[in-house]
Amino acid sequence: MSDVSKCKVEEALEIVVGKWKPIILLHLLHEGTKRFSELKRSMPGITQKMLTKQLRELEEEDIIQRVVYPQVPPKVEYSMTEYGRSLGPILEAMHEWGENHIQHKNNLGCNSDSGKQAQ
Repeated sequence: MSDVSKCKVEEALEIVVGKWKPIILLHLLHEGTKRFSELKRSMPGITQKMLTKQLRELEEEDIIQRVVYPQVPPKVEYSMTEYGRSLGPILEAMHEWGENHIQHKNNLGCNSDSGKQAQ
């Protein structure tokens, strides 16, 4: 990309940024279709309100699809759309980078004493 002013990274980040969206997407990518309660159980720290909000935002962007089955009690399932699955390599790369970054920080922590100046 030669013209940084035309960079669309910000547009992409708006879709996947946040504490929960990448986790939701990775669950759906790796585990397939999930009911709301299954997603909630797989992310113990998320509130029902936040999960609902994040799912709606991802649905609005055509990243996930929501299917409501006409039964009592209502059954709602979430899954990745074909378009949403195109995020798979990006999320995997982010996951791998995160693991590498943690290792890098741990290595810096081991060497932090030798890099400090005497006070």
